[in-house]
Amino acid sequence: MTPRPRMTFTAVVLDAPDAAELAAFYRRLLGWEVAQEEPGWVKLVPEGGGTGLSVQSEPDYVPPVWPADPREQQMMLHLDIEVDDLDGASAHAVAAGARLAGHQPQDDVRVHLDPAGHPFCLWVRT
Repeated sequence: MTPRPRMTFTAVVLDAPDAAELAAFYRRLLGWEVAQEEPGWVKLVPEGGGTGLSVQSEPDYVPPVWPADPREQQMMLHLDIEVDDLDGASAHAVAAGARLAGHQPQDDVRVHLDPAGHPFCLWVRT
């Protein structure tokens, strides 16, 4: 077997109609800093380093539907964000520009939609 080359997972990339607008939302939500910005692309990183979140502009972007509907655009991924205070974090997310999703599958999770329609979950460890 060939040795595996060194690989480092550096970011999750979300498509959006406007990369700068969606990146600004995640900056407000997470408090992360911009590490790289160019037309149609923004990379955010957490304080102290680690895996980042990038956003790229996609003019033909179609938002996913939550909960899933086989006749609609499917969610390809979602972000899980652990929080200490679910109600407080949910209020913060809404103040930052998120919408609380109509379908909530669990008591210890709050599903929100970012301004481009990507679902993300706030959750508390039980």
